[in-house]
Amino acid sequence: MNMAERAPNGHTMDLHVTGLSCQGCVRKVRKALEAQDDKVKVIGHPSDDRLVITSLLDTQSVVQIIQSLGFTYHGLQPIVNAEQIPTTLYQVSGMSCQGCVRKLRETLQSQDESAEVTGFPTLNRLAVTSLLSPTEVVRLINDTNFECSGIAEETIESFDQAPPFSSKNDSAEHAHQKTAESNLDSFQLSLSGITCAGCVNTIQNALDALPNVDRAEINFASRTAQIQGSAPIKDVIQAITQAGYGASLVEDPATAQADRERKEHREYQQKLRYASSGLLVGVPLMLWGLLGGSMHVSSYTDQVIWGTIGLLTLAIMLYAGRHYYRSAWRAFRHRHSNMDTLIALGTGAAWLYSMAVVLYPEGLPSSARHLYFEASTMILGLINLGQALELRARGKTSAALKRLFELRPSRASVIRDGSLQTISIHDIEVGDTVHVKAGDKLPVDGVILTGQSSINESMLTGEPLPIEKGVGATVSAGTINGNGSFSYQATKVGGDTLLAQIITMVGQAQNSKPPISRLADRVSSVFVPSVMIIAVIAALIWFNVGPAPVAVHMLVAAVSVLIIACPCALGLATPISTMIGIGKAAEYGGLIRNGDALQKASDITTIVLDKTGTITQGQPKVTQARFDQHNLRSINQIIMALESGANHPLAQALLEFAASDPQSNVEPVLAQDVQSIAGRGISGVVSGTQCWIGNEAMMREQGIMINLEPLSDAIGSTVWLAKDQQVLASFIIDDEVKASSYSAIAQFQQAGIKVIMLTGDNEQTAKAVAEQVTIDRYESGMRPEDKLAYVQQLQASGEIVGMIGDGINDAPALAQADVGFAMGAGTDVAMESADITLMSNDLGHVANVIAVSNATLRNIKQNLWGAFGYNSLGIPIAAGLLFPITGWLLSPVIAGAAMSLSSVTVVLNANRLRLFDPHTKKESNE
Repeated sequence: MNMAERAPNGHTMDLHVTGLSCQGCVRKVRKALEAQDDKVKVIGHPSDDRLVITSLLDTQSVVQIIQSLGFTYHGLQPIVNAEQIPTTLYQVSGMSCQGCVRKLRETLQSQDESAEVTGFPTLNRLAVTSLLSPTEVVRLINDTNFECSGIAEETIESFDQAPPFSSKNDSAEHAHQKTAESNLDSFQLSLSGITCAGCVNTIQNALDALPNVDRAEINFASRTAQIQGSAPIKDVIQAITQAGYGASLVEDPATAQADRERKEHREYQQKLRYASSGLLVGVPLMLWGLLGGSMHVSSYTDQVIWGTIGLLTLAIMLYAGRHYYRSAWRAFRHRHSNMDTLIALGTGAAWLYSMAVVLYPEGLPSSARHLYFEASTMILGLINLGQALELRARGKTSAALKRLFELRPSRASVIRDGSLQTISIHDIEVGDTVHVKAGDKLPVDGVILTGQSSINESMLTGEPLPIEKGVGATVSAGTINGNGSFSYQATKVGGDTLLAQIITMVGQAQNSKPPISRLADRVSSVFVPSVMIIAVIAALIWFNVGPAPVAVHMLVAAVSVLIIACPCALGLATPISTMIGIGKAAEYGGLIRNGDALQKASDITTIVLDKTGTITQGQPKVTQARFDQHNLRSINQIIMALESGANHPLAQALLEFAASDPQSNVEPVLAQDVQSIAGRGISGVVSGTQCWIGNEAMMREQGIMINLEPLSDAIGSTVWLAKDQQVLASFIIDDEVKASSYSAIAQFQQAGIKVIMLTGDNEQTAKAVAEQVTIDRYESGMRPEDKLAYVQQLQASGEIVGMIGDGINDAPALAQADVGFAMGAGTDVAMESADITLMSNDLGHVANVIAVSNATLRNIKQNLWGAFGYNSLGIPIAAGLLFPITGWLLSPVIAGAAMSLSSVTVVLNANRLRLFDPHTKKESNE
């Protein structure tokens, strides 16, 4: 990238400026310049007294702004030509994936916005193009908790020109746009004091203002905040506290879930007590009025009686509503408003008006001396009751996550000091020997040392049949042992286990927001102030044109508007359905990364499938072979030398073939100059001779004449082996189609989704598999870049593309697709590139996830329409819209009941998703 690409407009100036003490000073300069030029680019080097600025402003204007901020300008420095900015290769250890590279890229770009960073995690190399000095780059890398030992020995030129190290490295770079965001610094906070969508918006704005917070997602349903970025936790908590709310770090999701359940149970009991007290006083007062009792003040006796009732009502309000009044006051002090503001204003206004009538009845006409003490207590009673019901229904939304937590046992048997000890799973350390008896749940991940058993892994993989495992086999936490017993060594404990990672992924995804929520977020940000304005306008209209008693009508209309408005329904509409939907998807074998992927999955119009490992079993075998028997020893030696380090399924099939000949007795030979060519095959030097193993395209590219006749009537992938420009053997490698692929593909087609298969295999094999599973469109001989281009072509024609794959060669297409699905037994690169990871290699899980996604989006739309419709109708009716026609005003008590009912309705509707079954389509949404 040259400078013209970085800054298409403006000129670059390198300024010598003193007084810059840190990047905070640089941000100060940047903000001041952005006020005059919103396209300005500012790179600061405080330690070098230097600012590199690209701007539309002339140099004199830039200097004046800098000097106005108190910094001292000493002149221009020579501009470094963009073409001359060096690209330096650094040796960096600790990078495990492209998520780590992204983290380093963001760190370096925080100091140099134009820095280009390309990472090669498996090679421990980081290529950096930047104006930053090498010393500063090394410091920044080390500050990000990676270890940089300096500039690498090889140059970037030799690194770029070197032959490919492996297809894994290549595909990892193609996937950079969608690397797993979970690899960024991420933490979760438990929030307190939030009561509605307005509170969520306030906290969101406070967190968005923090400079090092990359993303903050607030979930009103779970009262949590998911934070990504490098901002210190204490700064984030302080920002939330300054906004008027409480926050604490969630260190262990299971503990946090248990704490939340206990807290919600206590809150539920408390809400019921508050509701009972409010209704205990409010209902008799309301019945008194309905049954003909006087609700007016006409004598001194009435004043004494109603004054006493008013004080009793005040006591009930302070008991049953003090949390609303405290929250409203806290919001007022922090210059914002929320649902509690509306409740406090409404109930407070009703009580103050009634008390004014009791104390100064002669100040009002006799027709305006109506009392509303019952409204204050009834409203509080009904709202508390509604919130109690909401809490009870909301507690069921995390059922999927709770089931995952329950998979972990609390205690485990560990062999220490030669004896068997029972300890907490939190005390297990890597390297400990864990003993498992029949029927036990496994506490951590590990490798079996002694014994064997059948293990039920259905809770993690969806595979219904137990899997036989013996010495050397890997096992996972949360799975259930069968009848045998065994001991295994702990390799991953705590948050590093597969189960813990699944729990973390589900929890983070449940806290994310799909794009459909943005409209509700925008409305909720202005909802409460708008309602307050509407209430004032309604009161003014009644004051000017309303019939007598004007004061009473003003009060009833204003209070009803304040009480009936429900930001809670808007705030709950999206997150509560998202939580249940993502949990439901996990139940049916799909781990969805975020709400965006959940929504996009419902819009898919075309599914693109890989073949090997996706449609087929991914365990190919050599079914036919053609070679000269005299060359068998040499053929097996070449196979074992070139393919021993490969993890491609075809390589494993060839290795099995080579090992199956007991008479070959091949001595291992180390291959040199091994090159893996994506979509083609592998080459290397074996015993001093150049050898190739690959498809026909590879042979053609190398100028090798294929002198063996193709095997007749063969179905499968044809692989050729050549030595010194001569073909020695050909193999047919076939892979069985999974039983689940037939029904899954049929389910896609029934849903109106087009299905396309892209494979690197030959035309004959591709056609045979496509016909087996009734796929109409397929492409054979596809390399990774071909699959990527094909997906881009589909997107250009308006298709919403879902890509399903499991291999390294699928990573670029997975990253490019609108929704990428990685098969559970696939490579790490494929999973990092995907939006949704399947917990097993069952293609049916994709169909299930799409079905759950469709059901969830329907449910969210129902909730949003219901919330918008309720407020759009309820507020005008409360303001008195129907009075000219019907002659009645909505009672504030009825408004309070309606407000509570709206939130409960949204929660109950969302909970219907828990009954959804993608196999039977028994869902009441339709």
